[in-house]
Amino acid sequence: MGEKNKKGKISRRDILKGIATVPLLGAFGYALYRKKQYDNYIKGNLVNEIGLSYEAPKAAIWKIKSSDKLIRIGIIGFGSRGEDIIKASGFAHPDKIKKIKDAAESNNGDTRFDDYQNQDHLNIVINGICDLFDVRAERAMTAAANHMRTWDIEKIDKKQPIRYKNYKELLASPDIDAVIIATSDHWHAQIAIDAAKAGKHVYVEKAMTKTIEEAYRVRDAVKQGGIVFQLGHQGRQTESYIKAKEAIQKNLLGKISLIQVSTNRNDPNGAWVYDIHPEGNEKTIDWNQFLGNAPKIPFSPERFFRWRCWWDYGTGLSGDLFTHEYDGVNQIMELGIPHSVVSSGGIYFYKDGRTVPDTYQVACEYPDRDLTLLYSGTLSSDKYRGKIFMGHDANMEVSEKLIINAEEKSTRYKEKINAGIINSKLPLYSYKPGMKDVDAITSATEAYFAGRGLLYTYRDGKKYDTTFLHIKEWLDCIRNNGTPSCNIDQGFQEAIAAHMGTLSYLENRKVFWDKEKEIVI
Repeated sequence: MGEKNKKGKISRRDILKGIATVPLLGAFGYALYRKKQYDNYIKGNLVNEIGLSYEAPKAAIWKIKSSDKLIRIGIIGFGSRGEDIIKASGFAHPDKIKKIKDAAESNNGDTRFDDYQNQDHLNIVINGICDLFDVRAERAMTAAANHMRTWDIEKIDKKQPIRYKNYKELLASPDIDAVIIATSDHWHAQIAIDAAKAGKHVYVEKAMTKTIEEAYRVRDAVKQGGIVFQLGHQGRQTESYIKAKEAIQKNLLGKISLIQVSTNRNDPNGAWVYDIHPEGNEKTIDWNQFLGNAPKIPFSPERFFRWRCWWDYGTGLSGDLFTHEYDGVNQIMELGIPHSVVSSGGIYFYKDGRTVPDTYQVACEYPDRDLTLLYSGTLSSDKYRGKIFMGHDANMEVSEKLIINAEEKSTRYKEKINAGIINSKLPLYSYKPGMKDVDAITSATEAYFAGRGLLYTYRDGKKYDTTFLHIKEWLDCIRNNGTPSCNIDQGFQEAIAAHMGTLSYLENRKVFWDKEKEIVI
Protein backbone atom coordinates (compact mmCIF):
# COMPACT_ATOMS: atom_id res chain seq x y z
CA MET A 1 0.00 0.00 0.00
CA GLY A 2 1.97 3.27 -0.33
CA GLU A 3 3.77 5.18 2.33
CA LYS A 4 2.05 6.86 5.24
CA ASN A 5 1.78 10.62 5.29
CA LYS A 6 3.59 12.77 7.83
CA LYS A 7 0.82 12.38 10.42
CA GLY A 8 0.97 8.61 10.18
CA LYS A 9 -2.40 8.29 8.42
CA ILE A 10 -3.06 6.58 5.10
CA SER A 11 -4.56 8.96 2.56
CA ARG A 12 -7.21 8.18 -0.02
CA ARG A 13 -4.55 8.65 -2.70
CA ASP A 14 -2.41 5.98 -1.03
CA ILE A 15 -5.38 3.60 -1.00
CA LEU A 16 -6.15 4.15 -4.67
CA LYS A 17 -2.47 3.79 -5.61
CA GLY A 18 -2.26 0.50 -3.72
CA ILE A 19 -5.41 -0.84 -5.30
CA ALA A 20 -4.13 0.05 -8.76
CA THR A 21 -1.12 -2.23 -8.26
CA VAL A 22 -3.16 -5.25 -7.22
CA PRO A 23 -2.91 -8.19 -9.65
CA LEU A 24 -6.06 -9.39 -11.35
CA LEU A 25 -8.09 -11.04 -8.57
CA GLY A 26 -11.39 -11.36 -10.27
CA ALA A 27 -14.43 -9.22 -9.43
CA PHE A 28 -15.12 -10.95 -6.12
CA GLY A 29 -11.55 -10.91 -4.83
CA TYR A 30 -11.08 -7.32 -5.92
CA ALA A 31 -14.22 -6.25 -4.08
CA LEU A 32 -13.05 -8.02 -0.93
CA TYR A 33 -9.66 -6.36 -1.19
CA ARG A 34 -11.22 -2.89 -1.53
CA LYS A 35 -13.56 -3.57 1.40
CA LYS A 36 -10.63 -4.63 3.59
CA GLN A 37 -8.61 -1.54 2.70
CA TYR A 38 -11.63 0.67 3.39
CA ASP A 39 -12.21 -1.03 6.76
CA ASN A 40 -8.56 -0.57 7.72
CA TYR A 41 -8.58 3.09 6.72
CA ILE A 42 -11.87 3.88 8.46
CA LYS A 43 -10.76 2.02 11.56
CA GLY A 44 -7.60 4.05 11.97
CA ASN A 45 -9.17 7.30 10.80
CA LEU A 46 -12.09 7.12 13.20
CA VAL A 47 -9.94 6.27 16.21
CA ASN A 48 -7.63 9.19 15.46
CA GLU A 49 -10.39 11.70 14.80
CA ILE A 50 -12.94 11.02 17.54
CA GLY A 51 -11.30 8.58 19.91
CA LEU A 52 -13.89 5.79 19.64
CA SER A 53 -11.66 2.75 19.89
CA TYR A 54 -12.29 -0.86 18.96
CA GLU A 55 -11.25 -2.07 22.39
CA ALA A 56 -13.79 -3.70 24.68
CA PRO A 57 -15.66 -1.09 26.74
CA LYS A 58 -15.11 -0.86 30.46
CA ALA A 59 -18.18 -1.78 32.47
CA ALA A 60 -18.67 0.68 35.31
CA ILE A 61 -18.88 -1.86 38.13
CA TRP A 62 -17.03 -4.79 36.59
CA LYS A 63 -13.80 -4.32 38.53
CA ILE A 64 -15.30 -3.88 42.00
CA LYS A 65 -13.45 -6.23 44.31
CA SER A 66 -15.90 -8.59 45.97
CA SER A 67 -15.40 -9.41 49.61
CA ASP A 68 -15.43 -12.98 50.88
CA LYS A 69 -18.76 -12.41 52.59
CA LEU A 70 -21.21 -15.21 51.87
CA ILE A 71 -24.64 -13.97 50.76
CA ARG A 72 -27.65 -16.14 51.55
CA ILE A 73 -30.32 -16.02 48.86
CA GLY A 74 -34.05 -16.73 48.81
CA ILE A 75 -35.75 -17.37 45.47
CA ILE A 76 -39.42 -16.42 45.15
CA GLY A 77 -40.94 -17.80 41.95
CA PHE A 78 -39.32 -20.66 40.02
CA GLY A 79 -40.98 -20.57 36.63
CA SER A 80 -38.91 -20.42 33.44
CA ARG A 81 -37.30 -17.07 34.25
CA GLY A 82 -36.66 -17.92 37.89
CA GLU A 83 -34.90 -21.11 36.83
CA ASP A 84 -32.81 -19.20 34.27
CA ILE A 85 -31.66 -16.73 36.95
CA ILE A 86 -30.70 -19.47 39.37
CA LYS A 87 -28.88 -21.39 36.65
CA ALA A 88 -26.95 -18.23 35.70
CA SER A 89 -26.03 -17.84 39.37
CA GLY A 90 -24.39 -21.27 39.41
CA PHE A 91 -27.27 -23.51 40.50
CA ALA A 92 -28.63 -25.57 37.62
CA HIS A 93 -30.97 -28.51 37.73
CA PRO A 94 -29.09 -31.71 36.77
CA ASP A 95 -31.15 -32.21 33.62
CA LYS A 96 -30.14 -28.73 32.41
CA ILE A 97 -26.47 -29.62 32.88
CA LYS A 98 -26.92 -32.95 31.11
CA LYS A 99 -28.61 -31.26 28.17
CA ILE A 100 -25.84 -28.75 27.48
CA LYS A 101 -23.12 -31.31 28.25
CA ASP A 102 -24.58 -33.77 25.73
CA ALA A 103 -24.88 -30.97 23.18
CA ALA A 104 -21.20 -30.07 23.67
CA GLU A 105 -20.13 -33.67 23.15
CA SER A 106 -22.00 -33.87 19.86
CA ASN A 107 -21.02 -30.41 18.61
CA ASN A 108 -17.55 -28.93 19.11
CA GLY A 109 -18.91 -25.47 18.37
CA ASP A 110 -21.33 -25.60 21.29
CA THR A 111 -19.43 -23.97 24.17
CA ARG A 112 -22.28 -23.51 26.62
CA PHE A 113 -21.14 -26.24 29.01
CA ASP A 114 -17.56 -24.95 29.15
CA ASP A 115 -18.76 -21.37 29.50
CA TYR A 116 -20.93 -22.39 32.42
CA GLN A 117 -18.23 -24.43 34.13
CA ASN A 118 -15.70 -21.62 33.76
CA GLN A 119 -17.83 -18.76 35.08
CA ASP A 120 -16.86 -17.19 38.39
CA HIS A 121 -18.08 -18.46 41.74
CA LEU A 122 -20.45 -15.86 43.21
CA ASN A 123 -20.01 -17.04 46.81
CA ILE A 124 -23.72 -17.45 47.51
CA VAL A 125 -25.98 -20.16 48.85
CA ILE A 126 -29.70 -20.58 48.29
CA ASN A 127 -31.30 -21.07 51.69
CA GLY A 128 -34.94 -20.51 50.83
CA ILE A 129 -37.38 -21.48 48.07
CA CYS A 130 -40.94 -20.27 47.57
CA ASP A 131 -43.13 -21.35 44.68
CA LEU A 132 -46.88 -21.99 44.61
CA PHE A 133 -46.58 -25.05 42.37
CA ASP A 134 -45.25 -28.11 44.22
CA VAL A 135 -43.49 -29.55 41.15
CA ARG A 136 -41.56 -26.33 40.56
CA ALA A 137 -40.71 -25.99 44.24
CA GLU A 138 -39.24 -29.49 44.27
CA ARG A 139 -37.29 -28.73 41.10
CA ALA A 140 -35.96 -25.55 42.70
CA MET A 141 -34.84 -27.50 45.76
CA THR A 142 -32.85 -29.87 43.54
CA ALA A 143 -31.28 -27.00 41.58
CA ALA A 144 -30.40 -25.09 44.76
CA ALA A 145 -28.48 -28.11 46.06
CA ASN A 146 -26.68 -28.67 42.74
CA HIS A 147 -24.08 -25.93 42.74
CA MET A 148 -21.77 -25.82 39.72
CA ARG A 149 -18.84 -26.29 42.11
CA THR A 150 -20.11 -28.66 44.74
CA TRP A 151 -16.65 -28.98 46.29
CA ASP A 152 -16.70 -25.27 47.12
CA ILE A 153 -20.26 -25.06 48.31
CA GLU A 154 -19.86 -28.03 50.63
CA LYS A 155 -17.09 -26.19 52.45
CA ILE A 156 -19.40 -23.22 53.01
CA ASP A 157 -22.76 -24.62 53.99
CA LYS A 158 -24.14 -28.15 53.84
CA LYS A 159 -27.70 -27.23 54.80
CA GLN A 160 -30.47 -28.01 52.38
CA PRO A 161 -32.66 -25.07 51.36
CA ILE A 162 -36.02 -24.73 53.07
CA ARG A 163 -39.21 -24.62 51.07
CA TYR A 164 -41.64 -21.95 52.25
CA LYS A 165 -45.32 -22.07 51.31
CA ASN A 166 -45.67 -18.29 51.69
CA TYR A 167 -43.11 -15.65 50.73
CA LYS A 168 -43.64 -13.77 54.01
CA GLU A 169 -42.30 -16.78 55.91
CA LEU A 170 -39.19 -16.71 53.73
CA LEU A 171 -38.70 -12.98 54.35
CA ALA A 172 -38.95 -13.55 58.10
CA SER A 173 -36.09 -16.05 58.06
CA PRO A 174 -32.82 -14.85 59.65
CA ASP A 175 -30.98 -17.14 57.18
CA ILE A 176 -31.92 -14.96 54.18
CA ASP A 177 -29.92 -11.82 53.24
CA ALA A 178 -31.36 -11.11 49.80
CA VAL A 179 -34.18 -12.27 47.55
CA ILE A 180 -34.66 -12.87 43.83
CA ILE A 181 -38.26 -12.23 42.79
CA ALA A 182 -39.39 -13.93 39.56
CA THR A 183 -43.11 -14.33 40.10
CA SER A 184 -46.00 -13.20 37.91
CA ASP A 185 -46.02 -9.42 37.43
CA HIS A 186 -48.93 -8.76 39.78
CA TRP A 187 -46.85 -9.95 42.76
CA HIS A 188 -43.60 -8.06 42.01
CA ALA A 189 -44.39 -4.84 43.85
CA GLN A 190 -45.84 -6.21 47.09
CA ILE A 191 -43.08 -8.78 47.56
CA ALA A 192 -40.39 -6.16 46.82
CA ILE A 193 -41.99 -3.74 49.31
CA ASP A 194 -42.24 -6.39 52.03
CA ALA A 195 -38.66 -7.51 51.35
CA ALA A 196 -37.33 -3.95 51.65
CA LYS A 197 -39.21 -3.49 54.92
CA ALA A 198 -37.66 -6.73 56.17
CA GLY A 199 -34.19 -5.43 55.31
CA LYS A 200 -33.63 -7.94 52.47
CA HIS A 201 -31.80 -6.83 49.32
CA VAL A 202 -33.94 -7.19 46.19
CA TYR A 203 -33.40 -8.41 42.64
CA VAL A 204 -36.77 -8.32 40.84
CA GLU A 205 -37.69 -9.17 37.29
CA LYS A 206 -39.31 -6.68 34.97
CA ALA A 207 -41.86 -5.23 34.80
CA MET A 208 -41.04 -3.67 38.16
CA THR A 209 -44.70 -3.12 39.01
CA LYS A 210 -48.13 -3.82 37.60
CA THR A 211 -49.57 -0.36 38.27
CA ILE A 212 -48.43 3.26 38.40
CA GLU A 213 -49.34 3.57 42.08
CA GLU A 214 -47.15 0.57 42.93
CA ALA A 215 -44.12 2.25 41.32
CA TYR A 216 -44.20 5.04 43.92
CA ARG A 217 -44.66 2.55 46.77
CA VAL A 218 -41.74 0.37 45.68
CA ARG A 219 -39.45 3.37 45.27
CA ASP A 220 -40.35 4.69 48.72
CA ALA A 221 -39.87 1.30 50.37
CA VAL A 222 -36.47 0.72 48.75
CA LYS A 223 -35.15 4.16 49.67
CA GLN A 224 -36.49 3.97 53.22
CA GLY A 225 -35.19 0.44 53.69
CA GLY A 226 -31.68 1.31 52.51
CA ILE A 227 -31.39 -1.98 50.65
CA VAL A 228 -29.59 -2.68 47.35
CA PHE A 229 -32.12 -2.97 44.53
CA GLN A 230 -31.56 -4.29 41.01
CA LEU A 231 -34.21 -4.55 38.28
CA GLY A 232 -33.75 -7.53 35.97
CA HIS A 233 -32.71 -5.80 32.75
CA GLN A 234 -29.59 -7.82 31.97
CA GLY A 235 -29.05 -5.79 28.80
CA ARG A 236 -27.30 -3.30 31.07
CA GLN A 237 -24.33 -5.67 30.91
CA THR A 238 -24.14 -6.04 27.12
CA GLU A 239 -20.87 -4.72 25.67
CA SER A 240 -22.47 -3.37 22.50
CA TYR A 241 -24.88 -1.25 24.58
CA ILE A 242 -22.01 0.15 26.62
CA LYS A 243 -20.08 0.91 23.42
CA ALA A 244 -23.16 2.59 21.93
CA LYS A 245 -23.31 4.91 24.90
CA GLU A 246 -19.70 5.91 24.22
CA ALA A 247 -20.65 6.73 20.62
CA ILE A 248 -23.51 8.95 21.80
CA GLN A 249 -21.29 10.72 24.33
CA LYS A 250 -18.79 11.48 21.55
CA ASN A 251 -21.62 12.84 19.36
CA LEU A 252 -20.73 10.48 16.53
CA LEU A 253 -24.31 10.52 15.22
CA GLY A 254 -24.94 14.25 15.42
CA LYS A 255 -28.46 15.45 16.25
CA ILE A 256 -30.78 12.49 16.92
CA SER A 257 -34.46 13.14 16.30
CA LEU A 258 -35.87 9.63 16.03
CA ILE A 259 -35.21 6.27 17.68
CA GLN A 260 -37.06 3.17 16.51
CA VAL A 261 -37.16 -0.06 18.51
CA SER A 262 -39.21 -3.23 18.19
CA THR A 263 -39.74 -6.77 19.38
CA ASN A 264 -41.20 -9.29 16.96
CA ARG A 265 -41.96 -12.95 17.66
CA ASN A 266 -43.78 -15.64 15.70
CA ASP A 267 -44.24 -18.75 17.78
CA PRO A 268 -46.69 -19.74 20.56
CA ASN A 269 -44.02 -19.72 23.28
CA GLY A 270 -43.03 -16.19 22.30
CA ALA A 271 -46.71 -15.25 22.50
CA TRP A 272 -46.85 -16.61 26.08
CA VAL A 273 -48.81 -19.75 25.16
CA TYR A 274 -46.62 -21.78 27.48
CA ASP A 275 -47.00 -25.51 28.05
CA ILE A 276 -49.46 -26.53 30.75
CA HIS A 277 -47.74 -28.94 33.11
CA PRO A 278 -49.62 -32.26 33.30
CA GLU A 279 -49.27 -32.28 37.09
CA GLY A 280 -50.67 -28.78 37.50
CA ASN A 281 -53.97 -28.99 39.37
CA GLU A 282 -55.78 -27.65 42.42
CA LYS A 283 -53.91 -30.06 44.70
CA THR A 284 -50.42 -29.08 43.53
CA ILE A 285 -51.02 -25.33 42.98
CA ASP A 286 -51.97 -22.79 45.66
CA TRP A 287 -54.50 -21.01 43.44
CA ASN A 288 -55.89 -18.61 46.04
CA GLN A 289 -52.42 -17.35 46.94
CA PHE A 290 -51.58 -16.95 43.26
CA LEU A 291 -54.64 -14.75 42.70
CA GLY A 292 -53.71 -12.35 45.51
CA ASN A 293 -55.51 -9.08 44.77
CA ALA A 294 -56.57 -10.22 41.27
CA PRO A 295 -60.26 -11.01 40.63
CA LYS A 296 -61.41 -14.19 42.34
CA ILE A 297 -62.21 -16.85 39.75
CA PRO A 298 -62.25 -20.69 39.74
CA PHE A 299 -58.98 -22.54 39.20
CA SER A 300 -57.65 -22.15 35.65
CA PRO A 301 -54.46 -23.92 34.55
CA GLU A 302 -54.36 -21.69 31.46
CA ARG A 303 -54.27 -18.57 33.59
CA PHE A 304 -51.72 -19.99 36.01
CA PHE A 305 -49.21 -21.14 33.38
CA ARG A 306 -50.00 -18.48 30.75
CA TRP A 307 -50.62 -15.56 33.09
CA ARG A 308 -48.90 -13.06 30.78
CA CYS A 309 -51.94 -13.21 28.47
CA TRP A 310 -54.22 -11.43 30.95
CA TRP A 311 -54.14 -7.92 32.42
CA ASP A 312 -55.21 -9.43 35.76
CA TYR A 313 -51.68 -10.77 36.30
CA GLY A 314 -49.41 -9.42 33.56
CA THR A 315 -48.37 -6.15 31.94
CA GLY A 316 -48.61 -7.24 28.30
CA LEU A 317 -46.21 -6.22 25.55
CA SER A 318 -45.63 -2.92 27.33
CA GLY A 319 -44.29 -4.40 30.56
CA ASP A 320 -42.77 -7.60 29.21
CA LEU A 321 -41.07 -6.54 25.96
CA PHE A 322 -41.23 -2.77 25.51
CA THR A 323 -39.46 -2.40 28.87
CA HIS A 324 -36.39 -4.24 27.51
CA GLU A 325 -36.20 -1.90 24.53
CA TYR A 326 -36.92 1.22 26.59
CA ASP A 327 -34.30 0.31 29.18
CA GLY A 328 -31.70 -0.29 26.47
CA VAL A 329 -32.36 3.15 24.99
CA ASN A 330 -32.48 4.76 28.43
CA GLN A 331 -29.12 3.18 29.26
CA ILE A 332 -27.58 4.53 26.06
CA MET A 333 -29.27 7.95 25.88
CA GLU A 334 -30.37 8.65 29.49
CA LEU A 335 -33.76 9.85 28.25
CA GLY A 336 -35.75 9.34 31.45
CA ILE A 337 -39.55 9.38 31.58
CA PRO A 338 -41.17 10.66 28.36
CA HIS A 339 -43.13 13.93 28.38
CA SER A 340 -46.06 12.24 26.63
CA VAL A 341 -47.06 8.81 25.35
CA VAL A 342 -49.68 7.59 22.91
CA SER A 343 -50.18 3.93 22.05
CA SER A 344 -52.43 1.63 20.04
CA GLY A 345 -52.78 -1.98 19.01
CA GLY A 346 -55.07 -4.92 19.49
CA ILE A 347 -55.62 -8.67 19.62
CA TYR A 348 -55.23 -9.43 15.93
CA PHE A 349 -53.85 -12.97 15.79
CA TYR A 350 -54.19 -14.90 19.06
CA LYS A 351 -57.95 -15.26 19.52
CA ASP A 352 -57.49 -17.42 22.60
CA GLY A 353 -59.30 -15.42 25.26
CA ARG A 354 -56.37 -13.22 26.20
CA THR A 355 -56.97 -9.60 27.17
CA VAL A 356 -53.53 -8.11 26.40
CA PRO A 357 -52.79 -7.11 22.78
CA ASP A 358 -50.60 -9.24 20.53
CA THR A 359 -49.78 -6.19 18.39
CA TYR A 360 -48.77 -2.96 20.07
CA GLN A 361 -47.09 0.34 19.22
CA VAL A 362 -46.04 3.32 21.33
CA ALA A 363 -44.81 6.84 20.55
CA CYS A 364 -42.87 8.48 23.39
CA GLU A 365 -42.18 12.20 22.99
CA TYR A 366 -39.20 14.07 24.50
CA PRO A 367 -39.68 17.73 23.48
CA ASP A 368 -36.80 18.83 25.72
CA ARG A 369 -34.53 16.64 23.58
CA ASP A 370 -36.38 17.26 20.27
CA LEU A 371 -36.73 13.50 19.97
CA THR A 372 -39.30 10.75 19.49
CA LEU A 373 -38.91 7.14 20.62
CA LEU A 374 -41.08 4.76 18.58
CA TYR A 375 -41.78 1.17 19.64
CA SER A 376 -43.74 -1.51 17.83
CA GLY A 377 -44.13 -5.20 18.44
CA THR A 378 -46.06 -8.13 17.06
CA LEU A 379 -46.37 -11.74 18.21
CA SER A 380 -47.25 -13.07 14.75
CA SER A 381 -44.13 -12.20 12.71
CA ASP A 382 -40.47 -12.62 13.53
CA LYS A 383 -39.17 -10.09 11.02
CA TYR A 384 -36.04 -8.77 12.71
CA ARG A 385 -35.75 -5.04 13.39
CA GLY A 386 -33.06 -3.80 15.77
CA LYS A 387 -32.69 -0.66 17.83
CA ILE A 388 -32.06 2.13 15.33
CA PHE A 389 -30.82 5.56 16.39
CA MET A 390 -31.31 8.04 13.53
CA GLY A 391 -28.97 11.01 13.63
CA HIS A 392 -28.29 13.78 11.12
CA ASP A 393 -24.67 12.69 10.64
CA ALA A 394 -24.96 8.95 11.16
CA ASN A 395 -27.38 6.20 12.11
CA MET A 396 -26.66 3.45 14.61
CA GLU A 397 -28.12 -0.04 14.96
CA VAL A 398 -27.67 -1.80 18.31
CA SER A 399 -28.22 -5.49 18.99
CA GLU A 400 -25.65 -8.00 20.22
CA LYS A 401 -23.36 -5.95 17.95
CA LEU A 402 -23.06 -2.28 17.05
CA ILE A 403 -23.07 -0.83 13.52
CA ILE A 404 -22.82 2.87 12.61
CA ASN A 405 -23.26 4.19 9.07
CA ALA A 406 -22.63 7.77 7.99
CA GLU A 407 -25.62 9.60 6.57
CA GLU A 408 -25.15 10.56 2.92
CA LYS A 409 -26.34 14.14 3.66
CA SER A 410 -24.23 14.45 6.81
CA THR A 411 -22.72 17.81 7.69
CA ARG A 412 -19.94 16.38 9.83
CA TYR A 413 -18.74 13.82 7.27
CA LYS A 414 -19.62 15.82 4.14
CA GLU A 415 -16.09 16.43 2.92
CA LYS A 416 -14.98 12.83 3.33
CA ILE A 417 -18.15 11.50 1.70
CA ASN A 418 -17.72 13.84 -1.29
CA ALA A 419 -14.06 12.83 -1.56
CA GLY A 420 -15.04 9.16 -1.60
CA ILE A 421 -13.16 8.44 1.61
CA ILE A 422 -16.32 7.53 3.54
CA ASN A 423 -18.92 5.37 1.86
CA SER A 424 -22.35 5.79 3.45
CA LYS A 425 -23.32 2.32 2.25
CA LEU A 426 -20.55 0.71 4.29
CA PRO A 427 -20.14 0.80 8.07
CA LEU A 428 -18.36 3.82 9.44
CA TYR A 429 -17.87 1.87 12.64
CA SER A 430 -18.77 -1.66 13.71
CA TYR A 431 -18.21 -3.53 16.93
CA LYS A 432 -19.00 -7.16 17.70
CA PRO A 433 -17.86 -8.34 21.14
CA GLY A 434 -15.19 -11.05 21.03
CA MET A 435 -16.92 -13.22 18.45
CA LYS A 436 -14.44 -15.86 17.38
CA ASP A 437 -16.53 -18.98 17.94
CA VAL A 438 -19.90 -20.21 16.70
CA ASP A 439 -22.66 -19.67 19.24
CA ALA A 440 -25.04 -22.52 19.96
CA ILE A 441 -28.62 -21.32 19.58
CA THR A 442 -31.08 -24.14 20.16
CA SER A 443 -34.49 -22.46 20.01
CA ALA A 444 -36.38 -19.54 18.51
CA THR A 445 -36.57 -17.99 21.98
CA GLU A 446 -32.79 -18.16 22.45
CA ALA A 447 -32.20 -16.69 19.00
CA TYR A 448 -34.57 -13.82 19.84
CA PHE A 449 -32.77 -12.90 23.07
CA ALA A 450 -29.29 -13.51 21.66
CA GLY A 451 -30.01 -11.14 18.77
CA ARG A 452 -30.82 -8.40 21.25
CA GLY A 453 -27.73 -8.90 23.37
CA LEU A 454 -29.79 -10.28 26.26
CA LEU A 455 -28.32 -13.79 26.37
CA TYR A 456 -24.56 -13.39 26.56
CA THR A 457 -21.76 -10.86 26.17
CA TYR A 458 -18.05 -10.54 26.95
CA ARG A 459 -15.81 -9.18 29.69
CA ASP A 460 -12.07 -8.94 29.11
CA GLY A 461 -12.50 -11.24 26.12
CA LYS A 462 -14.33 -13.94 28.10
CA LYS A 463 -17.88 -14.97 27.25
CA TYR A 464 -20.50 -14.50 29.97
CA ASP A 465 -24.21 -14.96 30.46
CA THR A 466 -25.61 -11.41 30.79
CA THR A 467 -27.90 -12.54 33.63
CA PHE A 468 -24.85 -13.85 35.50
CA LEU A 469 -23.17 -10.44 35.14
CA HIS A 470 -26.32 -8.63 36.27
CA ILE A 471 -26.63 -10.82 39.37
CA LYS A 472 -22.89 -10.45 40.05
CA GLU A 473 -23.18 -6.67 39.87
CA TRP A 474 -26.04 -6.74 42.39
CA LEU A 475 -24.09 -8.99 44.77
CA ASP A 476 -20.93 -6.88 44.46
CA CYS A 477 -22.95 -3.79 45.33
CA ILE A 478 -24.42 -5.54 48.38
CA ARG A 479 -20.93 -6.38 49.59
CA ASN A 480 -19.48 -2.94 48.83
CA ASN A 481 -22.47 -0.68 49.48
CA GLY A 482 -22.56 0.24 45.80
CA THR A 483 -25.30 1.26 43.37
CA PRO A 484 -26.29 -1.19 40.61
CA SER A 485 -26.75 -0.05 37.02
CA CYS A 486 -30.50 -0.74 37.03
CA ASN A 487 -31.23 0.65 40.49
CA ILE A 488 -34.55 1.87 41.86
CA ASP A 489 -34.34 5.24 40.07
CA GLN A 490 -33.83 3.52 36.71
CA GLY A 491 -36.58 1.06 37.62
CA PHE A 492 -38.99 3.85 38.46
CA GLN A 493 -38.40 5.46 35.06
CA GLU A 494 -39.00 2.13 33.33
CA ALA A 495 -42.20 1.47 35.28
CA ILE A 496 -43.74 4.89 34.63
CA ALA A 497 -42.87 4.85 30.91
CA ALA A 498 -44.39 1.37 30.46
CA HIS A 499 -47.53 2.21 32.44
CA MET A 500 -48.06 5.42 30.47
CA GLY A 501 -48.18 3.27 27.34
CA THR A 502 -50.62 0.82 28.93
CA LEU A 503 -52.84 3.63 30.20
CA SER A 504 -52.91 5.26 26.77
CA TYR A 505 -53.87 1.93 25.18
CA LEU A 506 -56.62 1.09 27.68
CA GLU A 507 -58.14 4.58 27.71
CA ASN A 508 -57.49 5.37 24.05
CA ARG A 509 -55.96 8.79 24.72
CA LYS A 510 -52.63 10.57 25.00
CA VAL A 511 -51.13 10.75 28.51
CA PHE A 512 -48.58 13.17 29.93
CA TRP A 513 -45.93 13.18 32.65
CA ASP A 514 -45.68 16.20 34.94
CA LYS A 515 -41.98 16.18 35.78
CA GLU A 516 -42.22 18.71 38.61
CA LYS A 517 -45.14 17.09 40.42
CA GLU A 518 -44.13 13.54 39.37
CA ILE A 519 -47.63 12.57 38.33
CA VAL A 520 -49.20 11.10 35.20
CA ILE A 521 -51.85 13.37 33.70
